[in-house]
Amino acid sequence: MLSLHTNNAALSAQNSINRTQASLSTSMTRLSTGYRINSAMDDAAGLQIASRLQAQTSGMAVAMRNTQNSTSMLQTAEGALDEVNNMLTRMKDLATQAADASSTAADKTAMQSEFDALGKELANVMKNTSFAGNKLLIGGTVNAAMTFQIGASSSETMSVDLSTALNQVQTDVSSATANYSAATTGTELTASANATIGTLTTALADVSTLRSGLGAAANRLSHVYNNLSNISTNSKAAEGRIMDVDFATESSNMTSSQMLLQAGTAMLKQSNSMSSMVMSLLQ
Repeated sequence: MLSLHTNNAALSAQNSINRTQASLSTSMTRLSTGYRINSAMDDAAGLQIASRLQAQTSGMAVAMRNTQNSTSMLQTAEGALDEVNNMLTRMKDLATQAADASSTAADKTAMQSEFDALGKELANVMKNTSFAGNKLLIGGTVNAAMTFQIGASSSETMSVDLSTALNQVQTDVSSATANYSAATTGTELTASANATIGTLTTALADVSTLRSGLGAAANRLSHVYNNLSNISTNSKAAEGRIMDVDFATESSNMTSSQMLLQAGTAMLKQSNSMSSMVMSLLQ
């Protein structure tokens, strides 16, 4: 039907152009940002899932840094105890030498002097070893129950309590050398070298127990890190599949929309010429 008031062909062409323009705008936005979802209107359900994945991966990234920092802290403590072990071993050697009948009183006095110096350094290591400004051993982090945050949720924690083992080491060292608690000239080698051997043997065993606990905790944190890395990698991949645009597909969609827009514009021009046909009938 030819009509001056209603041009159905023009209305259809305009409607088609509007839809094509919207599609073209969407494609251009996606290609410019690299994201398939730029607002909740693009994919409400997908955005919700991707947001949860993003929050999880972000939290796991922090947890991974936590495990690395905690591992470094435990390794620092274990390294300090390695030096404690070395000093106790030397002290045990001195006690063994002093206990022999071949050692004279002068020899024992000289050995006692070194023994006292080692006792003083034991106190320094045990009481002053620190990590990031915080003491680690006596009166420090390891001297209480430790809780490590190893995941993105409040329930993902790891608890380690080595305080009993550490207190036992301090008791053993205090018993082995009087110079651990106060600067003094001891009599461990000059008066009771043989008994000191046994005390130091006990101290060495307890230091090894404490070091074993620290090493086990550090190994566990290493496994936690590896697991978090695996989960984070797969979560990021899942988020990417939801959020990221497929450039090949979207480029094809944009080209198609551009061609349709050109065709629609041409047809709109043609439909507008239909009014002139009405006027030709009135001539």
